Amino acid sequence: MKSEDIPFLGGPLDGRTLPVMVTATGNPPKVYKVPVPDLEGDGPATVLVYRREPVPDGRAVRLVQKWRYVFVPDGKTGTVLKWPWSKGSSKESPETGGK
Repeated sequence: MKSEDIPFLGGPLDGRTLPVMVTATGNPPKVYKVPVPDLEGDGPATVLVYRREPVPDGRAVRLVQKWRYVFVPDGKTGTVLKWPWSKGSSKESPETGGK
């Protein structure tokens, strides 16, 4: 597998560059999760979430050549699949009357 050195911005990994495995298309994963064990060892591990974004290079239109990971403080990955045939949640559905 190929890897690429990717810079990290924000959070505990701010300023570090780590090797990240790239996919078959040559892009790193959209979301990078870093598990951090609990200091006491008895609680659940904390997961730091970083989201991939292109590195701005000043050109208007261009294929993205370089990526970086930016820290997501709330930990939400934002990668929920929305299929066209899926029903929405029952609170948002007008057929159920909002129940």
